[in-house]
Order: sequence, then C-alpha cells, then structure tokens
Amino acid sequence: MEPSRPASCPAQARPQGRLAFACLLLACVLLAALALPAAAQETVVPKRNVRTGYAKVLSVTPVYQTLTASRMEQQCEGAEAEEPPRRGIARLVDKVKDALGGEEEAPAPAPSAEDCRMVRVEREFRRPIAYDVDYIYRGMKYRSRLPYDPGHRLKVQVTLEPYVAPPDGE
Repeated sequence: MEPSRPASCPAQARPQGRLAFACLLLACVLLAALALPAAAQETVVPKRNVRTGYAKVLSVTPVYQTLTASRMEQQCEGAEAEEPPRRGIARLVDKVKDALGGEEEAPAPAPSAEDCRMVRVEREFRRPIAYDVDYIYRGMKYRSRLPYDPGHRLKVQVTLEPYVAPPDGE
C-alpha cells in the first residue's frame, strides 16, 4: 500500500512553481526581444570603407626649431684668436709642409691673468621637428605636416563615407 500524501506537500507544489517561473522567464525574454530591434536601430554602427594607397611626393620642406645655447668662455686681451682646425685638402697641405720642414712660426706671447675675462658666448642650433609634405593622389594635390621625411612615396589611407544631411530642424 502506498502512503497517502497530504495536499500541502512541498513535492506537489514544486511542479507548479517551476511552471510559474518558466512562464515569467518566457515573458521577460519576449519583452526583451521586442525591445531589442528598437534599441538596435538607434545604435547602428556603419562599416567604414577604408583603403590604403600610395601618393607621389612633390616636395618636402623641413620645419625647424631654433635653440639658443650659451656658455662662459675665457677671453684674453692681446692673445690671437685660436684658429679652428683645417679640414680636407688644406689639412693635407699643412701636413706636407710640416714634413718638409716648412716655416717655423714664433709662439704667441702668453697673456697675463689680468688681461683675461669671462665672456658669455651664445650659439644657435636648428633642428627639424616636422616636415611639410606636398603630394599628389589620384590627380589631386594635398599638403600634410608629418613627423618624418617620407621620401618619394607616401602611404595614404583613404576613407569613403556617404554624406548624411542633417535633419531640417537643425
């Protein structure tokens, strides 16, 4: 004989609770599915049409930054200015003269410490910081400022998007 179960047994209430939960879950999914197309229409992200190509460089003009540096040097009265070392062929000629026993120069008189003073000497340095580049791509001339010298060819990125007119109210 089977034992009888009372009507308020939790085992009998379980199937009804599951059915109610499943119905509630199905209703939520349907509502979300109905609302999804409306939300998707507002957030459409168009695919970009991007291609790369090469343009012919017409000219490159460096853009310079000028820096000024100063330092203190000792300058003496009565002393001849020291010549910078010679370069190239002039240096070779001097070496040959020295080897053949050329003219001997008398040493310059040494100035006293009283004749010397410290003087500020300023120098300017220029360095390229960018390049203005004129180039032609498919018959049209363009100009861009680049951080490097591109050489004879410039790789370009071309994006094509349709024009969308603003609404009449704006």
